[in-house]
Amino acid sequence: MNKLKGLLLASVFVLPTMAQAQETINLTVASSHPTTIPWIGFIQSHFMTEVDRILEEGGNYQIEWQEAFGGQLYAANATLSSVEDGVTDIGWVFSYLEAASMPLSQVTAYTPFATNNPPAQLDTMRELMETFPEFREEWEQYNLVYLGATGSDSYDIYTTQPIETLDDLQGMRISAPGVLATWLRGTGASAVDGALPTFYTDIQTGVSDGVLSLALGVLPARLYEVAPYVTRVKMGTVFSGGLAMNRDTWDTLPEEVQEAMLAAGDHYSTSHAQDLVERHEMAMERIEELGQDQSTPVVISDLSAEERQRWVDGLPDLAGEWVESVEARGLPGRAFLEAYMNGLRERGEEPVRDWDGAE
Repeated sequence: MNKLKGLLLASVFVLPTMAQAQETINLTVASSHPTTIPWIGFIQSHFMTEVDRILEEGGNYQIEWQEAFGGQLYAANATLSSVEDGVTDIGWVFSYLEAASMPLSQVTAYTPFATNNPPAQLDTMRELMETFPEFREEWEQYNLVYLGATGSDSYDIYTTQPIETLDDLQGMRISAPGVLATWLRGTGASAVDGALPTFYTDIQTGVSDGVLSLALGVLPARLYEVAPYVTRVKMGTVFSGGLAMNRDTWDTLPEEVQEAMLAAGDHYSTSHAQDLVERHEMAMERIEELGQDQSTPVVISDLSAEERQRWVDGLPDLAGEWVESVEARGLPGRAFLEAYMNGLRERGEEPVRDWDGAE
């Protein structure tokens, strides 16, 4: 009896002590885009859940997440500054809307038709983050801790009128995000700056005649409703940015939590890259299916190999122009370009155009 009483008394003291040992950390996580966009939804489903899983195993900390997705705190043109200034603790930084601030991050935007393989591309970019201190500094100088890479599925053209040859683009206004407008040079189309949250209204109001975009963005944004002609050009995938954390917040975190964040960021990047491959064709099929009952049904067609090559050959030396502008800022543009292109080749990719001048 005395032994039982002793155990009961011990439990009275032990249980509260265990409960008090787990520290709760409040963090805000936000984005400009909604969670219906895959790489944003993955912040919830893969990054946050992986952080929670790792910390639960440790038993010392837990995160109380304050979620502000879908532009609740800031728009697409303020992703970098919002994480930098601590408007959010963690957020997706849309790097290719930050060409002036993040020049090395734009390498994939100046090398179209290099790859349609997101895992190969993002793995290459993650390697460059480790091997080029200038690339890491490009992020860290803005009070950021880089957690993981994000990319896209392949870019195509979605328009209000059918596109059969490159000549059909002549005089059209095509919405494109940031520096990806360079992919339209030589086509006769004029670029209209924008992003997924603005594309629908731009087409609907006649600001543009279509978009240069990707199936995994077009589907949840329902752009096929206003741009039902889908021309598969397979222009390539891009490094679109990454998940990052405000450095001031990071410095307040225990080492165990920091390690969990880095591990979860890795998991997020790898899972996201593979998901892009698996979901691209599914998204195309779904766009066609959903678009059959609208007033102008969705029509999906492939740009011929000849017209695609004509597009590639008609582009100016985008990479060369990029190298020149980057090196004018004292950055290793040529070396970075060569490392990127060789990274793709080492992973089995065969770029349609050798932007680094490789023989």
